[in-house]
Amino acid sequence: MISSFKNVLVLAPHTDDGELGAGGTITSLIENGVNVYYAAFSTAEESVPEGFPKDILKTEVKKATEQLGIKEENLFIYSYPVRKLNYSRQDILEDMIKLRKKYNFDLILTPSLHDIHQDHLTVAQESVRAFKTKTILGYELIWNTLSFDFTMFVKLEEKHIEKKSLALQEYKSQGVRDYMSKEFIYSLAKIRGVQIGAEYAETFEVIRWII
Repeated sequence: MISSFKNVLVLAPHTDDGELGAGGTITSLIENGVNVYYAAFSTAEESVPEGFPKDILKTEVKKATEQLGIKEENLFIYSYPVRKLNYSRQDILEDMIKLRKKYNFDLILTPSLHDIHQDHLTVAQESVRAFKTKTILGYELIWNTLSFDFTMFVKLEEKHIEKKSLALQEYKSQGVRDYMSKEFIYSLAKIRGVQIGAEYAETFEVIRWII
């Protein structure tokens, strides 16, 4: 069972990616006593809509991860420029290695290796290099994946999806995006649940599985 893991690291290229791809799973893990850590590599200051402070996403990710139950001290926020993570590939890898050396992670949640967004793909690729001796699962961001390997599902309950939705509602600066809506979050979780005969679910691709 996924709850048998002890220390889980969620890698988010941008603030909100981790919640979008694995918010329900994060809530379920924490509910079962698992330590969950979250690393966001860009606060996307260059893309913040007019009328919001440039560092608003730093504030919003703190509120969102708190909604999911992640401890404040388990949140790591970096300041790489949005859409340019591939230019900082080595620095990002070194940041991941520092985290690996400090904490005994046994599960890594990272973007799919089929994700076509340049920032997402960079984080996914570097996570495999940094954590190749750990179990690694790739989460789904369907608007950026042309293909996806539905090789692992996490059964969830409505309470987990509700917490995921509430966490995403903390991103006031991103509210215009369709994939942030409560309707979309519930619909996708319902579809994934139908695929496995459950009420709700999130799906992941198995990149590395260590038994």
